[in-house]
Amino acid sequence: MAESHVEPTIEVVDDPASLARAAADAIARVVHAEGPVTIVPATGETPVDTYAELADRHARGAFDASAVSVVQLDEYVGIEREDRRTLFGWMDRTVLTPLGIDARRVARLPTDGDLVAACAAFDAALAERGGIDLAILGLGANGHLGFNEPPSDAASVTRPVQLTPATIAANARYWGSENEVPTRAVTLGLSTLLEAGEILLLVSGEAKHEIVRRALEGPVGEDVPASFVREARGSVTVLVDRAAWDGQ
Repeated sequence: MAESHVEPTIEVVDDPASLARAAADAIARVVHAEGPVTIVPATGETPVDTYAELADRHARGAFDASAVSVVQLDEYVGIEREDRRTLFGWMDRTVLTPLGIDARRVARLPTDGDLVAACAAFDAALAERGGIDLAILGLGANGHLGFNEPPSDAASVTRPVQLTPATIAANARYWGSENEVPTRAVTLGLSTLLEAGEILLLVSGEAKHEIVRRALEGPVGEDVPASFVREARGSVTVLVDRAAWDGQ
């Protein structure tokens, strides 16, 4: 018998500020449940307001991250680990430091040596720890989750990847030009992400209209890796603002 999946819950909100508040509420609900919790926080523009909302709550004593452990979603290969432009650096500035999450509670992806072997060991260690309780993800304009670029199938593991021209172009604004953007990265695999207890997918802006509709209403397949959230093991909530959902 084929395994059954629960369809994602899609919540359309008015604007990015509403999205940030709703996402922070969803994250707080998981974090404030009993026991330690392991989360994957995506970097990128869309989740930044959510993390700022959580940081504000933390500063007011309304959000306690002391039981949170963090697993890195993706990272560039070929730049120094202490480079400010690493995705770990972005995560540190927007999530770890504002929420008081100690570096000892962070699983940082490998970026040198035998990456295939190191990524396999990373997956094994994560599985032994019990996997991911909550994956907070953004949606790439080409349908990627993390750096699972198309084509990526649901069985893809944590691994080194070559970034697509579309992703390099999208990230050029952070680097000054496309020529400066690293072309290789490591990413948690879809097989790991889809095993998360909960997935929270955040989508904002008119530019994401076509891809969010393809991911949630088109065929499920490797051409739009994000479409595989419809086959995730746990619950999936999609928070999307009206500009992204309506395309205007």
